[in-house]
Amino acid sequence: MPNSWRTYIWKVGVRVRVDENGIEGRDEIGLCIREVVVGKRSTEIRNNVKKWRNVALQAISEGGSSDKNIRQLVSTLDNSKIRK
Repeated sequence: MPNSWRTYIWKVGVRVRVDENGIEGRDEIGLCIREVVVGKRSTEIRNNVKKWRNVALQAISEGGSSDKNIRQLVSTLDNSKIRK
C-alpha cells in the first residue's frame, strides 16, 4: 500500500520529505515523529487511527464484510470442487 494512502486518504500519518539525493534524513524523520506524537495534527491522526481500527474490527467480526467474503469464497470453492 502506498504511503500516500496512509497520509492523504486515511489521514493517519505524515509525509517524510526527501533531500536532494532522494534520502529521508534523520532530522526530517524526527520532525515527522514529533508531528504525529505532539504536533498540531496529532489529535486528528489519533482519532483517524481509532476510526480505521473500528472499521477494520467490524469488517473482520462475524457478519462483517471480510467474514462474508471469506465465507462466500469458501462456498464457491466447495461448489466448484463438487462439480469436478
